[in-house]
Amino acid sequence: MRKKHGTEFKAKVALEAIRGEQTIQEIAQKYEVHPNQVTQWKRQLLDNATSVFEKPGKKNQEEKKAEEKEEKLFSQIGRLQIENDFLKKKYRQLYGKEPDL
Repeated sequence: MRKKHGTEFKAKVALEAIRGEQTIQEIAQKYEVHPNQVTQWKRQLLDNATSVFEKPGKKNQEEKKAEEKEEKLFSQIGRLQIENDFLKKKYRQLYGKEPDL
């Protein structure tokens, strides 16, 4: 059965790994987790460390832009599917068979 670790625990282990006072193996043994997991949490902490210093509203604006773009793309897909269905129907009416794609 898998253990579920909280974010505070993960941060604590990752910070200890970043400090470098002990080896990854020693930290893993101390907290009873796999060494690969310690390395993964350390990498995640280092990759996402810049987000701590970002302005709070900036991330929301980026998410909003991404959601708007996604919404536009989904609406375009919907329109294209409707057009495609319409053209297939008209093709069947004119030629009496399914279009060869």
